Amino acid sequence: MEYCARCLYPANARPTIIFDDETGICSGCNYHASRQKLDVNWEERADLFREIVEEARAMARERGNVYDCIVPVSGGKDSHFQVFTLLSYGLNPLLVSFNHIFNMRAGLRNLTNLVEKSGCDLIRFTANPRSVQKLARFMLETVGDLTWHYHAGIRTLPFRVAVEKNIPLIVWGEHGFAELTGIVSLEDFVEFTRWTRKEHDMRGFEPEDVVERSQGRISMQDLYPYVYPDDEEIERTEVRGIYMSNFFDWDAKKHAEAMIAEHDFASVSYRRDRTFNLYAKIDDHANDVHDYLKYLKFGYGRATDDASMEIRHGRMTREEGIRMVERYDAREPRVLNPYLDFMDMQREEFFALVEPMRDPSIWQNSAGIWQVRDSVAQHTADDAVEAARLPQADDRTFAPANRHLYYNDDAPPPALGDCRLDEFHLDFVVM
Repeated sequence: MEYCARCLYPANARPTIIFDDETGICSGCNYHASRQKLDVNWEERADLFREIVEEARAMARERGNVYDCIVPVSGGKDSHFQVFTLLSYGLNPLLVSFNHIFNMRAGLRNLTNLVEKSGCDLIRFTANPRSVQKLARFMLETVGDLTWHYHAGIRTLPFRVAVEKNIPLIVWGEHGFAELTGIVSLEDFVEFTRWTRKEHDMRGFEPEDVVERSQGRISMQDLYPYVYPDDEEIERTEVRGIYMSNFFDWDAKKHAEAMIAEHDFASVSYRRDRTFNLYAKIDDHANDVHDYLKYLKFGYGRATDDASMEIRHGRMTREEGIRMVERYDAREPRVLNPYLDFMDMQREEFFALVEPMRDPSIWQNSAGIWQVRDSVAQHTADDAVEAARLPQADDRTFAPANRHLYYNDDAPPPALGDCRLDEFHLDFVVM
């Protein structure tokens, strides 16, 4: 397996990754480097963002609408950053949240905090547990993903609300695929499209496809929340979806620090199963199972994602990142069994489902035991690694000042005095 000479991504990273033939550096690293170039004028981009939101506000006022835009929120650090940035521009955003029911207490705490501190109105749609159970099991069996309804819900609900309330703009945070694997250029100013929603977020499935493939086990009643508005409704509303990461110098760590200091966003303080990061994706722990499935299929997981971003920012060396990958990527999450119970699935059935989904370029079966053929740890001395190495920043990932942001065995984070943040819970909270 080929691995990036700078970060930790393998050549089979999803959705798409490209390696430079000369440098061995991946498209994600090159995308990140492009954001640091001096010819990217972030002040001009911020001005362009202001023009877009001012136009949306003018359109909203012409329509007699008190809401200038919609912000899809989970309550995480990005949600906080998006909302408080828009408020600083004088806008009145309507917050829209899709409740997938797999909530962690920390996530609910932060969503509540966002609404209280921002003073914004929130619409929250809660999926019913019976439909979620059917969808989670069906999608796990079909595409190896029990969180399909998350992505389908949050990529659909804001547009349904926009059409219903005649709101012309939806403001997303970062373009996630661009940040991780660099599948688009910073110069493209990529906006949300119905095609990317279906092909990337919904694994190629619209609700009608699910009904057909499930042979009636799942009905349109179960899938109603995931039905996208038709073209005429979108055209009438003139709604567009933009990504803030196209307009602002994006650094999740800096955003988290600012939101903690200024608006009481909170990280967790306990050691997590799948990553050392304490402030990202803490809304639910079904993501731990989702990420474990990624490892079982492609041989890498959340620690690879998080360590690669730290390497790109110069806060972690490649060797430090490899140690994080070795510590976390193969670890089975503690919540696997509770979610299997929810889906009425046995462990043996779960692992049998995964077998045909394993990438043979990274996995091999030896006497009934699956083994990884290769790992990034075997690529520490490749010729291109030294040439691709970045200078190290003064701000180190595991510096004492970052104890509350990254879990360090040698200096664990101090308790926060809130059981929702200090204690890991196996169960999830529906509402």
